[in-house]
Amino acid sequence: MNTRTYRLGDRDVRRLGYGAMQLAGPGVFGPPKDPAAALAVLREAIALGVDHIDTSDFYGPFVTNRLIREALHPYPAGLTLVTKVSARRGEDGSWLPALSPAELTEAVHSNLRHLGLEQLPVVNLRSMHGIHGPEEGSIAEAVGTLARLREQGLIGHVGVSNVTPTQVAEARAIVPIACVQNFYNLVNRADDALIDQLAADGIAYVPFFPLGGFSPLQSEGLNRIAAELEATPMQVAIAWLLQRSPNILLIPGTSQVAHLRQNLAAAELVLPAGAVSQLNALA
Repeated sequence: MNTRTYRLGDRDVRRLGYGAMQLAGPGVFGPPKDPAAALAVLREAIALGVDHIDTSDFYGPFVTNRLIREALHPYPAGLTLVTKVSARRGEDGSWLPALSPAELTEAVHSNLRHLGLEQLPVVNLRSMHGIHGPEEGSIAEAVGTLARLREQGLIGHVGVSNVTPTQVAEARAIVPIACVQNFYNLVNRADDALIDQLAADGIAYVPFFPLGGFSPLQSEGLNRIAAELEATPMQVAIAWLLQRSPNILLIPGTSQVAHLRQNLAAAELVLPAGAVSQLNALA
């Protein structure tokens, strides 16, 4: 197995990609403070070999998709753009469910339009049963809508996000699932069993907030190990995820070129067994 890539839909992508959410303004709302810097980050990501970018029309809204199109279109061969649907933004920046068949269909067309694509390679349905974490509840109708859009050729592959194992099984009974995108990182490991199940079935798992999100991971143990390895704590957190399971694809986000380079350099960091054992004990 090539440990540097993993199958996402019908493509093998590098396991360390890029998440565009942080390119929008504060609270993922409004434009970036420095649009030129945002465009530079996207172009540098491609220059450094990134071939998997995560985005959504509800980042901004519409901000990150428009930046991606401005920076990268026409897109390089092999670039996999992954978007997600199921929400809209209120005038105050709030996150509101948008899960009816009409709303999901419009969201897919909107993402196509703003990205300048005829087909979205992968579309994740984000469950809105839980806002800050997955909660049980049927997602069958919404997944069925995306399955029909896939049959029409507007979507290449369907994924699910913010979901429970029961919801993953429900979705897989309707349409082949290319990936599961859930909250998971070094200290938040509720999905350990799900990751292993998906790995056995050849399905990618994409942690969102792999570095902790808006509150970066804080751990004396992590800091100590990073110092011993002459790496940053965030590089160690990324390396731990890459070594956790071969089906994990990472999309750490940043709005700074220097930080992007640091994140991507973590792909070369191999954690010794002793460090892995210590990190495993941090959960």
